[in-house]
Parts: sequence; structure tokens; C-alpha cells
Amino acid sequence: MKGEDDVNTARKDEEADGSGEKLLGFYSTEEQPSGPGGQDGMWRNEKYETLPLDVKGTDEDNSKGTKDLLYPQAALRKAQQGNERPKDPKLWPYFQDGLRRIDYVLTYHVQKPQSTRKQSAKSFLFCKFRHEQSSPPAHEDPELAAQKQRLDYHEDDQRLRREEFEENLREMGLEMEREEGNKIPGVGFLKIHAPWEVLCREAEFMKLKMPTFKKYKVSQGSSIVEKVNMFMQKVTATLQPKVGENRTENEKHLSYPFSREKQHLFDLSDRNSFFDSKTRSSIVYEILKRTKCTRAKYNMGISSLLGSGVYTEAYPLHDGDIDGINAEANDRKILCEEWASYSIFYKYQPIGLIRKYFGEKVGLYFAWLGVYTQMLIPAAIVGVIVFLYGCVTVEDNIPSMEVCDERNNITMCPMCDRACSYWKLVTACGTARASHLFDNAATVFFAIFMALWATMFMEHWKRRQMRLNYIWDLTSFEDAESQPRAEYEFHVMKKSLKKEKSPMEENVKLTCRDRMPAYMTIIIMMFFLIFLTLAIVFGVVLYRVSIMTALHMSSTPTFRTNIRATVKTTAAIINLIIIIIMDEVYGAIARWLTIMEVPKTDKSFEERLIFKTFILKFANAFTPIVYLALFRGRLIGRPGKYIYVMGSYRMEECAHAGCLMELCIQLCITMLGKQLIQNNLFEIGVPKLKKMLRQRKIDKKHQEELNKTLHRHEKDHFLGPFVGLNPEYMEMIIQFGMVTLFVASFPLAPLFALLNNIIEIRLDAKKFVTELRRPIAVRAKDIGIWYTLLRGISKVAVIVNAFVISFTSDFIPRLVYQYMYSPDGTLHGFVNHTLSYFNVSHFQPGTEPMESMHLGYKVEVCRYKDYRDPPWSDTPYEFSRQFWAILAARLAFIIVFQNVVMLMSDFVDWLIPDIPKDISIQIHKERNLIVELFMKQEQGKKYRNTIGDPSPQPLRSRPSSQA
Repeated sequence: MKGEDDVNTARKDEEADGSGEKLLGFYSTEEQPSGPGGQDGMWRNEKYETLPLDVKGTDEDNSKGTKDLLYPQAALRKAQQGNERPKDPKLWPYFQDGLRRIDYVLTYHVQKPQSTRKQSAKSFLFCKFRHEQSSPPAHEDPELAAQKQRLDYHEDDQRLRREEFEENLREMGLEMEREEGNKIPGVGFLKIHAPWEVLCREAEFMKLKMPTFKKYKVSQGSSIVEKVNMFMQKVTATLQPKVGENRTENEKHLSYPFSREKQHLFDLSDRNSFFDSKTRSSIVYEILKRTKCTRAKYNMGISSLLGSGVYTEAYPLHDGDIDGINAEANDRKILCEEWASYSIFYKYQPIGLIRKYFGEKVGLYFAWLGVYTQMLIPAAIVGVIVFLYGCVTVEDNIPSMEVCDERNNITMCPMCDRACSYWKLVTACGTARASHLFDNAATVFFAIFMALWATMFMEHWKRRQMRLNYIWDLTSFEDAESQPRAEYEFHVMKKSLKKEKSPMEENVKLTCRDRMPAYMTIIIMMFFLIFLTLAIVFGVVLYRVSIMTALHMSSTPTFRTNIRATVKTTAAIINLIIIIIMDEVYGAIARWLTIMEVPKTDKSFEERLIFKTFILKFANAFTPIVYLALFRGRLIGRPGKYIYVMGSYRMEECAHAGCLMELCIQLCITMLGKQLIQNNLFEIGVPKLKKMLRQRKIDKKHQEELNKTLHRHEKDHFLGPFVGLNPEYMEMIIQFGMVTLFVASFPLAPLFALLNNIIEIRLDAKKFVTELRRPIAVRAKDIGIWYTLLRGISKVAVIVNAFVISFTSDFIPRLVYQYMYSPDGTLHGFVNHTLSYFNVSHFQPGTEPMESMHLGYKVEVCRYKDYRDPPWSDTPYEFSRQFWAILAARLAFIIVFQNVVMLMSDFVDWLIPDIPKDISIQIHKERNLIVELFMKQEQGKKYRNTIGDPSPQPLRSRPSSQA
């Protein structure tokens, strides 16, 4: 009783102090008291009840929580025994003592002042009785009073769940410090620290590879390769960031999975830096995921506690500040200066330091983005050369010269019914000349080059990825089966309750039959959304047709000029706006469908979400482009017998020079618009807007003063939450599709992608370092499903480019005419060869032009682009021999192009090994060195046993979480 009185006295003094801060220290397992207030008390046997707890149970719980407020003197003494200087908790992520590092932070809502919260549980025990026995005061609404009672119970319920969860964390060996309502009203912080013993235990069970004291020399290959590497290092010295991780070292630590029995193998001279901050936070996160809270109808892990509002946020902390006078050197500050800056866009990325600070998964993303950006340099150079070739040869292009020659005097048929009149071919001169810039003899070469480029990029990335795996000690890493998700466990629990069986007695799991309703919903929704995308594209087509007709009917000369350019540009902008809006909608629907599917693990959830999102966003971005490339102008009919949709809307046709120019405009606006608006503007504007909204809770007058006094965990609270790498990968995958799928129509796409990615790398870097909370470090040895999607796009790109060259451009018709129909083997007469004749008297009634004398003379025969027999032949308006010859040539080109390019790609894939030779040699050398190291240790152990050394202590059992 004396101890309890002292505790209560200390607690009252602390409350009277007005600081609002609690220090929740945790004993080790050996130091914890037992009995009603200790770990052997009510927490282990108590079950959650929906009814209020009795008075006795609440008192015991409160007394126990009061004991938890005692500062862990044993832990403090142990920390003070070292030579470490205390850190300033305002600048560094440390407890108030400045000795124990904050490895993780949990936040929660604080609805009431701390002085009144301890009375809320007791007051609620009698609230129902008082409500039934006595009427509320005259000035108080009974409904409001009942609502307040429910809120009090909800707050107490969440508090009890937090206390149980924190008690279980205590049993796992973690130390904690609580802070409520100091500077940020309504927010409580639970700061978590993992002691050395916990770190060693979890590192052993997680099989973390740590560097041993053994070093070995890293071979650079042959002497020639070594000299070349040294020369390249000198040449690129100015491009290297000034961080230690990028220095080429000739020695490397031999790594081995950490073991407490083999601690003598590791360099433990500095225990504070042996486990870096990234590793410490990932270890604590694994404990949080494994620890359960049973004060509910089912087990609740940290994800369930976050979802139910028991905790509001969970995140690790950044190392320190990046600006200001007091900002000391740390990894975050180095990354901000040497990576997250637009002024050093020309430098390489410090991939090693990125991995050290953010983990392997984030490091692999930026390494992949860097390789992709570097590979875009040769593609952009070749694309610019192809474009310049078109600019240089436009004056010598015979077909465009014939179109621009007024002496030909070719009268073309109307582009629409009634409102449109006849027009001269010479008016399409500008479009014909512009089309040659993208549709010339170099187009085929560039399409072949880009197909081989995609293969080279994939092979280069595989080798780069393998090299990083070796440097990061991930060569033997295998993804372990992760724990089931909280939603999956909840559905399993409901299934077991329906069967009246305990999930602990029988291995209950969700089967395909259980998921069948979700599968059917997903299939129906996916087809519906794809159909919706097609309907949107069709709506834009109707917009183009109706606007073109309206502009032709306008009496204003300004509207009648440049009708085609106006319609193309406005339609492309409308498409872009729809794509941006529908991208957000499709992303939300894909997540909803994946949640409905109830995947078992986080990895399965992520892969299924990525696949659904990719299908929907890919269809959303590329359906308008595919329509322009392969379908527009194919199903229009002919003059006198056009194909109509929606009653009176005539299907739109391509310009005389083909649809390639319109496809180029659509690609250019979509690509630039998505990169500038959706990627860059949203990534800059939205996080800043969210940060401003979070800071609105604080008075602006005191905001500057408050920022100077905020601690590290409070500053990180105002940063944006990390939502994963999927949005970053997705925008790059869509861009990769823009670069490879329709590159035959837009050779400048690699250049625009390169310029965007140079900005994107620094933009993402600045966002990760300054705008977002630090993500959980996740180990990964590859980029996962994204590589499969990239490989699939590169294969489809060969087929798509073959169809674009064959059917969208005039490459095949020009080739057939030059070698089969040209009298002199040149392209003279090609334009006349592609135009068919139509007798205007064969117009259907009501479709002939209203202004038949618009050109100053009566038109009897007009021309249209097609290969059909003339009206005076035996088979008028039927497809001619030239049509079938060109169709056969187009199909033959597709088959030959596809097989030749894929054969060349497979040959390049076979020729380049996935694992660099020097890396395979080093991996084999590491295995031999590990065997040699253990043989020496065994010999040393035998020698120690012969002289009477005691045997090593047995491995302690792993503490289990409360279930």
C-alpha cells in the first residue's frame, strides 16, 4: 500500500505540473512485479465484454496503469552506464532522457484533459443507473446526454484496448514513453524503443544478414576491366554525389544471418550503430504486427487497431532536421543536399544511402527509375535524329509536293453530309507536310530500334538488380510467407463462428467457394468499367463529328478556318481531362474490389491491387489512342453509302495524309498533360495542401514559435503519410507504354519522357525526404510484378508498332506503288493512285452538299481516299486489285516484322547473361569464405573445450505475444 500511495502522490504531482506529459516506461520480463498489478494479473485472463466492467475490475486496471507511469530506473541506469552523450529530443528522435532512441511512434486521439480521464471509467459505471432513476436537468437535452455517455464508453473502450496492447508490447520487451496534449491538442503520442536484447532476438528470427568482422577483397574482374572501371570513375567523378556509400571500395564485409549464439562473429564494438535506424524501425514494426489485442470479439493486430481508431497513426521517425541553424549532420540532411535538389539533376543518385535510409524496396524503385532514365538517353537521341530526318527531307517528299501542287486541281468529296462542301486537295498541304515529319522511311527503323531498346533495358535492369542484390546482401534472401491480414483473419473468424468451431482447433481458411460472390462482382465490374471506357471514347468521337458539322455550318469565317486543328486539339484536351478524372475513380474502385476479394497476405493484396489498377488505367489511357491508330477511318463506308451511328452521325474519316498526325497530337497532349498535371502538379500541390490543412489546427500566431519547440515525433506528425510505391510505379509504367507502344507515330516520345524523368527523380526525392513520413523499411530483391508488366508491354509493343506502320501510316502503300505500279520506280503519281472517283449524282437524297457551287463551277466527279473501282467500270465502287495487293503486303509486313524483331530480341536476351560474371564469382567466393570462417570457429571451439572452457549458453526461447 505504501508503494501505491507513493505512485498516486507522484501522479498527482505530475498532473499538477500542467505539462500533460506521461512517461510510460516498461520493465524487463525479469524485473516486472507479479500479482494483481503485474504481468501475471488480470491482463492475461481477462476477456473483453460489451457490457461495462464492474467497479473492482476498473480499479485494478487504473492502479495497474498508475504503476506503469513509473520511470524505468533500471533501463535508465543501464543506458547511463555507456559513454553515449544524451541527445536533444528536439533535434533527434530520442526519449526525454536523450539516451534511448525512438524507433516507432503510435498516435491516438485525446478527447479529454488528462486530469479528468482517470474518472471517466468510474463515472460511466453509474451513468445508466442515474439515467434511469433520475431525469436530466431541465436545460440539458436527454439525447445529448445519452450521446455523451456513449462517447465516454467508446473512449474508455479504446483506452482499455490501448492499455492491453501496450501491456503485450511490454511483455515483448519494448520500452515506451507516453506524451499527451503537450503542443498538439487532441493528439497523444506513444514513443517506442527497442532495447539491445530485443533487437538481437528479432534480428535472429527475421534472419537479418549483418556484416561480420571478416573482410575480403572485391575483385573488379580482369586487369583490363579494372582499368576501364578506374578510367570511368575518373571521368564521372563530377557526376557522383558526395556521400560515402557511393565510393568504390576494394573490401567488403562478409555478411551472415545474425545469431545470438554467434555474436563473436560480428563487430559489436559500437552497439548503437550496429542496427541502423531503418533496421530498428522494421524490427519494431514486425513486433507490432505480431502482437495481438484480445479485448474484442476477435484478435486485433496493429492494422486492426488502426482501422478501428484505437490508434490513428503509426510511423517511424526521420533521423533529424534538414534545415535550420541547429540542424546537425544526418543521413536525411545528406540526402536532401545530394539527392533531393533540382540543381544537381545531372548527378547520379546515391542509391546506397537511399537503401540505407528508406530500405531495399524504395532503393530498388529509385535504382530502376535511374536505369530507365539513363536508357532513355540513347532512345531520345535516335528519336530526335528520326524527327530531324523528316524535317530535312520534307522538301524532297514527292507525295506532299503533289498535294501542295495547285496545278493538280483535285476536287475532294465532302467530309460530312449537307453542311460540308467540296474542297480542294491543296488545302491539306500543311497536314501532308507535317505528317511527313513522323511518317517517313526512318519510322520503320526507329520501331525496330525501340523494340530492341526495350529488350536491352530489361536485360540491363536484371544485371543491375543482381549487382544490387550482391552489394546489399540479398542474394540468398527469399520472401517468407507473411502473416495473414487482419481482414482475412476477421472473415475466417466469422466463418468459424458460423460453423460453431474454434479457429484454434481446426485450420479454417477461405476457399474459392467463399470468395465466389466477390469474384463474380469483380468480373462484372471490370467488364463494366472497360465498357464505360469504350463508351467515353465513343462519346468523344460523337463530339468530334458534331462539332465539325457545327463549325462547317457556321456563318462566321473565323470558325470555318482551321476546323480540323480546332477539333483535334479540343478533343485531345477533353480526352486528357477525362483520363485524369477516371484514373482517380478507377484507382479507388480497384482498391474496393481488392478489399472485397479478401486476399490472405499483404503481398497477395498488393499484387492483385496492382493488376486490377493496371488493367483499368491502361485501358483508360490507351483506348483513345488505339482507336485513332487502328480503327478511325477504317469503317466509314464510301460516298453515297456511308456508315452512320446514332441515326445521323457519320463515322469520322482520316485526313488525306492519314491518321498518323492526329495520333501524334493525341499522344503528345496525353503524355505531356499526364506528366505535367497528374504527375508533377498533383505530387507538388496535393501534399502541400494536405500539410496546410493539418497545420490549421494550430494557431497561426504561435505556429512559428511552436515549430522551434516541436520535437521530432511532433514534426513528423505534420508530414504526409506514406501510401506506397504503387502510384510511382504506375505512372512510369504508363509512360513506358507511351514510349514503346506507339513510338512509330511519335519519335519524340522518348525525349519528353527523359525530360520528365529528370524532374521526376528529384521531385520524388524531395517528396520522400521533406514531405512524407519515413516509410517502413521493406526487404525486397526485385521489383516484383512490375517487371512482368514491363516485359508484357515490351512484347505487345512489337505487335502494336507493326500494325501502326502497316495500317496507320502510308509506308506500305508507298512501297507497293513504288515497286508494282510506278512507271519510273519513283513516287510520282502516288497521290493520284490513292484517290478513287465518285459520281456526285450517286449521292443519296438529302446527303448532297447544300453549296454545290462553292468552288465556282459545277462538280460532277469528286475524289476520295480509297482503293475502289471507278463508277464507269463493270464493278463500280468495289474494292480494286490494288486494295487486295496492299492488304496482302500489310499482313505480310506484320508477320515478318513481328517475327524478325522478336527473334532479335530473344537473341539479345540469350546473348546477355542475367548475372554479371564478376558478381557470380564474388557470390561463389563468399560461400567459400563462410565455410572457411565456420571451420576456423569450430577448431577454436574444440581447442577451448580441451582446455576446459564452459559450453555456450543455450538459446533462449522466443517470447510469444498474447493471443
